[in-house]
Amino acid sequence: MPWVHYGFTTKFVPWLKQNAKGYDVVIVNGIWNFTALAARLSLTSSKVPYFVFTHGMLDPWFRRAYPVKTLLKQISWWCSEGPLLANAQGVLFTCEEERVLARNAFWPYNVKEFVVGYGTSDVKGNAEAQIAEFRERIPALTNKRFFLFLSRIHPKKGCDLLIQAFAKIAPLIPDIDLVMAGPDQSGWAPQLKKQAAALGIADRIHWPGMLEGNRKWGAFHGCEAFVLPSHQENFGIVVAEALACGKPVLITDKVNIWREIQQEGAGLVANDDLPGITSLLEAFIRLSDAERNKIQVSARDAFLKHFDIEQNVTRLLDVLRQTSAPEMAPRPPEN
Repeated sequence: MPWVHYGFTTKFVPWLKQNAKGYDVVIVNGIWNFTALAARLSLTSSKVPYFVFTHGMLDPWFRRAYPVKTLLKQISWWCSEGPLLANAQGVLFTCEEERVLARNAFWPYNVKEFVVGYGTSDVKGNAEAQIAEFRERIPALTNKRFFLFLSRIHPKKGCDLLIQAFAKIAPLIPDIDLVMAGPDQSGWAPQLKKQAAALGIADRIHWPGMLEGNRKWGAFHGCEAFVLPSHQENFGIVVAEALACGKPVLITDKVNIWREIQQEGAGLVANDDLPGITSLLEAFIRLSDAERNKIQVSARDAFLKHFDIEQNVTRLLDVLRQTSAPEMAPRPPEN
C-alpha cells in the first residue's frame, strides 16, 4: 500500500493544505504513491487548480502483466487516484497513444485530457569525438557498422526477440553488428548471451553495459539505426535521443510515441513479436542510401517538432495558463 512502500509521512498532508494556496497551480507528478494520496486528501477540496502527470502509469500492459497488483490498484483507484484525477483541472499525457491507452485502465474513468508532450534537451558536443570515445569502449567492434539497442536489459524490452531477429538477417549484412547497451538489472544478460551463442552470432553482438555521457552520444551518432523492440514503453526517452542525433528509429507499436514516428517518417514501426521485429531489420537493410538519408532528415525534424523539451515546456505552460491560471500569462513588455 502507498503508506508502506511509497514514502508515507505524517507531515506532508498538513504542509500541502497550508501551502498549496500560495501557488498559482500544482502539478502532481505520478500516481500510485503517497504523494498522490496526499494530493487527493489536500487538493480535491481546495480552490487551488491542479494537474496530474501520469507518466504511463495507466498503461493497460501492467494490468495484463501484474493482475493481482492491478486488483489492489483498482481499490486504490476508487479511494485515491480516481477522485484525484476526476477533480483535476486536467490530466497530462506525453503522447496521443498514452492518452488512448489510459482510457481502458481503471473504472470509473472520467478525466479532462491534455497531451502536452515530453522529450529531452538537444544533443551537444562534438559528434566525431563522441563516436571515437564510444568505439574505444568496444575494441572488438573495430570500425564496423552497427545497430544500436540502448536501454535496460529486461524482458519488457524484447531483447530476446531482437537477438533472434538479428540472427535471421546477420548472414545478409556481414558488415553490420549489433550493440546491446544498457544495465542488466534483472540478471538476464547471461541467458541472452547463451542464446546468441546458440544462434551462432555471439561474435556479432557486443555488450558494453551502461553507456553515459560522450560514450552514450557516440553510440547514437555512430549507429546505422536505433532499435527498441519493447513490449511496453510509455514514452521511450532513448528514442527521442536517437532522433536528436538524426538517426532512424526502428520500434514496435508498443512504444507509445510510434504514432509520431510513423507520421513524420522518422523510422519504421512493427508489432512486438519476432516476425514484426525481423521485418523492421529486413525493411531497413533494403532501403537505398537516398531513402536512409531522407529518414535521417525526418528523424531530426521529428525531434525538433515533437520531442525538444524546450518546445514541450512551452506547450505545458500554455495548457496551465489557458485552463486554470490566466494570471500566469506573460506580462506585457514594459515601455
